[in-house]
Amino acid sequence: MKANTLLLILSFVFTLGVKQASAQPQVLTGPQIQFEKESHDYGTIENGANGDCVFVFKNTGNAPLILENVKGSCSCTVPQWPTEPIQPGATGEIKVHYNTATAGPINKSVTITSNAVNESVKVVRIKGNVLTAKVPETKTEAVSTN
Repeated sequence: MKANTLLLILSFVFTLGVKQASAQPQVLTGPQIQFEKESHDYGTIENGANGDCVFVFKNTGNAPLILENVKGSCSCTVPQWPTEPIQPGATGEIKVHYNTATAGPINKSVTITSNAVNESVKVVRIKGNVLTAKVPETKTEAVSTN
């Protein structure tokens, strides 16, 4: 009886080992999106400075990638994106303009909706700080009392 139990245990362990050895990682098929960077830090910038940045991405999948919508978190964050399909292996750019007319911290997001099988909704971020606008100095002339 012990031999039967041992044989049953060995058979179970062998079967489990074969299943694990033959299990292969699941491969996604279709378009896939991969970004070079997922955030952009402007650092501390002057009021009215250039608020443009670019997010470069690549279609690492095996089918055309289509960006369906790209939306900034507020009206001060305006993205531009390619409307044509991005072919497998090709890169594209999402250009983001942040309006630096308002002083204070920047912490905004851009939401990308696409047909990517790995991330159909992706969020990238911009951050930094806009300095208060400089007030022009006024010259005062000494008034003579003579």
